[in-house]
Amino acid sequence: MNTLRSVTALAVTVAAFAVTLAFQQSGDTSPPSTENSPPSPLTTTPARYWKGNLHTHTLWSDGDDFPEMVVDWYKQHGYDFLSLTEHNLIAEGLKWIAADTTLTRQLAVRKYLRRFGERWVEFRDHDGHKQVRLKPLAEFSPLFNEPGRFLLIPGEEITHSFAKRPIHINGINLRDLIRPIDGQDAIETIRVNLRQVAEQREKTQRLMIAFLNHPNFGWGVRAEEMLLAEELRFFEVYNGHPAVRNYGDAHHASTERVWDITLALRLGKHKLPLVYGLATDDSHGYHEYGVGQVNPGRGWVMVKAAFLTPDSILKGLEAGDFYATTGVLLDAIGRDEKQLHIAIRTEPGVRYTTEFIATMKDADLTATPKTFKDKTGAEVPVTSDYSPAIGQVVATSTDPNPRYTFTGKELYVRAKITSTKPHPNPYAAGDVEVAWTQPVIP
Repeated sequence: MNTLRSVTALAVTVAAFAVTLAFQQSGDTSPPSTENSPPSPLTTTPARYWKGNLHTHTLWSDGDDFPEMVVDWYKQHGYDFLSLTEHNLIAEGLKWIAADTTLTRQLAVRKYLRRFGERWVEFRDHDGHKQVRLKPLAEFSPLFNEPGRFLLIPGEEITHSFAKRPIHINGINLRDLIRPIDGQDAIETIRVNLRQVAEQREKTQRLMIAFLNHPNFGWGVRAEEMLLAEELRFFEVYNGHPAVRNYGDAHHASTERVWDITLALRLGKHKLPLVYGLATDDSHGYHEYGVGQVNPGRGWVMVKAAFLTPDSILKGLEAGDFYATTGVLLDAIGRDEKQLHIAIRTEPGVRYTTEFIATMKDADLTATPKTFKDKTGAEVPVTSDYSPAIGQVVATSTDPNPRYTFTGKELYVRAKITSTKPHPNPYAAGDVEVAWTQPVIP
């Protein structure tokens, strides 16, 4: 038996040597494959939807929790990517903050210690006061980034104003800090700061995008200013901060109405590109939850991409291959020459209504100027009144796979899907979960 084993082993060795010799004589110096077939190339990975938030604050600016705690919340709640967008800064360098100035800060420090431990959390005594160090992005991101599972994308909220009207722009995947600069009016202020992102993108050859934040915050940006900002490609149609006035009021247009006016006049009059609508949290508060608080988890984007990388996510956004949502999920959005079609991921007991919204090519685009008296009694311009034919509902469906057939008369078509499911932590009392698709040109 031992002789048989020896002979067998020798035969295997000789055979292996013969294969290796023949392989070397062929001129190929790479080792022979031990598998029957090579692995599939990574480029065959099918595209899927990735969940992410692009507007987030921490203790590096005016948030109330440590960046690691904030990132951990998003990762634990099923997000695939996140951008921390502090006001006029990128989280880098050395920064110490007071550890016990308020009850909220004390609570934040206790939770931070409990989650990350004494070896990670750093304290010092400074002039008799206890301080804790804020970790920069480069230091804590390796704790969270996982290929194909979670990605942190650098960002900044370029925070500025014109005539006391807030004009905030988020730059995503920035390499360097951008300091806001003045424009001669609100339109120019938007444009020059969008250009700063474009210039950094060109200089670094690094893919970046920029978007206008919460246009109704402080009634900062009117539709007429958005539509004339040529560089504008994205804005927040939904922002989870309770002070941003998504729904407008008796004197001011809602952000959705602003979107339709912007789309209609850009396409129908000024021959400018589409503007896509984002949903974000703009989260600041992580210790108290409820209506009126500035919490995470209210609105996000679902971006279709093959890979969870900054370039892949940003390319999906630039292509309009994404939707904005406060909870409604979609399995597919497609369009061909004839139709726009959607597949809703339904939940038991929840009903869904899809409104297809469009402006026709023959719609009246005339503006009726409007003013509003501010706190001082001075009259200030607000978004003008326009025909109800701008942004009209052209079809409604309760089917889980709704379709809209183009007539050829539309400037654009977009869809809004409204569910009957209450939002678990709403922007405003009574909110239900909603999703918005991006506008398409038939």
